[in-house]
Amino acid sequence: MTGFDRDATGLKIGVFLFVMFFLLGSGLWVGLALMGVAYMGMIGFTPRNPGSSMSITVWTSASSWTLTSLPLFIWMGEILFRTRLSEDMFKGLAPWLARFPGGLLHSNVVGCTVFAAVSGSSAATLTTVGKMSIPELRKRGYPEFMIVGTLAGAATLGLMIPPSLTLIVYGVTVKESITGLFMAGVLPGLVLAAMFMAYIALWSVIRKDQAPAPEPRLPLKEKLRASTLLIPVVVLILVVIGSMYAGIATATEAAAFGVIGALILAALQGSLSWEAFRESLMGATRTSAMIALILMGASFLTLAMGFTGLPRNLAALIAGMELSPIALIAALTVFYIIIGMFLDGISAVVLTMAIIEPMIRAAGIDLMWFGIFIVVVVEMAQITPPVGFNLFVLQGMTRHDMTYIAKTAAPMFLIMVLMVAILVAVPGLATWLPDTIQAAR
Repeated sequence: MTGFDRDATGLKIGVFLFVMFFLLGSGLWVGLALMGVAYMGMIGFTPRNPGSSMSITVWTSASSWTLTSLPLFIWMGEILFRTRLSEDMFKGLAPWLARFPGGLLHSNVVGCTVFAAVSGSSAATLTTVGKMSIPELRKRGYPEFMIVGTLAGAATLGLMIPPSLTLIVYGVTVKESITGLFMAGVLPGLVLAAMFMAYIALWSVIRKDQAPAPEPRLPLKEKLRASTLLIPVVVLILVVIGSMYAGIATATEAAAFGVIGALILAALQGSLSWEAFRESLMGATRTSAMIALILMGASFLTLAMGFTGLPRNLAALIAGMELSPIALIAALTVFYIIIGMFLDGISAVVLTMAIIEPMIRAAGIDLMWFGIFIVVVVEMAQITPPVGFNLFVLQGMTRHDMTYIAKTAAPMFLIMVLMVAILVAVPGLATWLPDTIQAAR
């Protein structure tokens, strides 16, 4: 095995995949597994010293200023999760949604949409909204199939609606503007949420026998009184997203505003105990460290693959097929759905972008648009077995069998496939808002 044999593409791919699946299958942390694959690739296929290359690359990727927003947004979500702010959000939404076709099932979708706008994490969104909505919906007689399925799908909006951890990681990986990507995710996120709500309404019309009796009508005064509970969360969303939209703050600065705002609101509300503060900080530290290790490993793997010439050869191979951009996107959709069955979303993004990015650039596909496409297919991966992360979280919350939860989430998966088709047909859905903001500046 040498780094000078340009025709050894198949051998290189085989060695990389064998080592990767061996290490991941052995239960090794994803970040360390990626470093191990890269190290073996450097030893086997290049004359470079892997030790010095690894130390430089790992330090460079870990010390990126753009990455600073990641732990801050995670911490903001943890603060909301561990205080009463999230509970008040649900109480404020429920009276307005009760009379919709499908009733309070819509609170799963709207609750996840609102919480996603201040969290950025699919798992945090699912856990927070699920803890509030599952007992309430069960008590009111809604079918378990719809409770679990709508929650599994809607929680994936935490990856799309800004601030999104996946978009931050994607932006760092391909060197795109984080703020621009956040703005690109707003409209597709709202459209996807509307599609989920349309599915619930359609279910309530077709399966009237399963829908519980409508909630009693509340006077407008009662609804408005309940809505006051939404004010803190709405203020926080306006501070975080509004500061980026107006050009006042970068993504990192907006994340810092969000953390300070969440702490102030929780303190004013009286739900910020020392224990909640400590747990939120430790939770954010654990999650951030995990993602940082994955990014370090992926960064070293990208370097190793670059030295072997693998991305260049694969890009040339696909270019030789002369696939149209739409055919390429269709192939990548299937590819990411399959890889998402075995890897979490962030790992899937950082692991593949070294190979995928040159293809996308060669095909003339907008990287901003492609970031939103990536998020939608990664959202699908969150609810596909055997390693669908949202399925694991829901299993822990509901004690249902994994197969049952996957079946309940299947309609939401199909809605996301439809969303990919809409993005391909109407690319402006993702690019219009960031382009408009850029032009206004």
